[in-house]
Formats: sequence, structure tokens, C-alpha cells
Amino acid sequence: MKRKNFIQTLGTVGVLGVTSSSLLAADHKEKKPVFFHYLLFWLKPELSVTQVEEFKEFFEGLKKLPYVKNVRYGKPAASSPRTVLDNSFTYNAAMEFDSLEELEAYGKLPQHLALVAKYKPYFDRMMVHDSVFENL
Repeated sequence: MKRKNFIQTLGTVGVLGVTSSSLLAADHKEKKPVFFHYLLFWLKPELSVTQVEEFKEFFEGLKKLPYVKNVRYGKPAASSPRTVLDNSFTYNAAMEFDSLEELEAYGKLPQHLALVAKYKPYFDRMMVHDSVFENL
């Protein structure tokens, strides 16, 4: 009986050891940085409502390009006014990349340059912010 209890105890300790080792390994995995490309567009005021809606096709085209992990886009939220808030833009987009090299390679793609050339007549101003998030 003592031998049976000893073997059961060893089995339980072994399972707990493997489980805790796996959890510790998961906690100590190197977290890979994520690169974000954030875009703001101020469309020309003389555009029709249809043209403003057509501009969404620019973002849909960006979704199809190599290196791009994720694209989200939209219009300013109806946030309460405050001194630090700038809702003057027409559209914004956030794009995700696995590396700075991929973000920069994306910017040189012929397909990307063609999309920019096609939709550049729609906007007066564009602003870009590139960021790296290391704590994801």
C-alpha cells in the first residue's frame, strides 16, 4: 500500500512539474515588438459625399498588400471636445507590421505607390506616425 501511494505521489509531482515548467516557459517567452503605421487624412472639402465614401477603397487596397498584418480605418469619433483632442481629420487608419523592415518594404511596393497615386487627389493633407510597441 505504501508503494502504491508513493508511485501515485511521484506521478502527481511529475504532472505538476511539467505543467509548471510549461507555464514558466510561456511567461518567459521573448515578446516580439509590433510596429504600427498610423495615418491621418484630411480630404478636400470640395469632394462629394460619394467621393468621400470612395476613399475607403484606398484602405481596402492596403489590406491586400504584402507585409500588412492588420488594417483598421475609420472617421473621427464624436468625442466630447477638449483641448488635447483633434478631430479635424476625415479618415484615419492603423496598420500593423511584424518588423520595421517589413513596414519600410511595404512603403516601397509598386502596388502601394499606385494606390497612393490614385487617391492622392482626394486629400489636402496626410500625416503619418510610426510606432513600435514592445510590451504586447
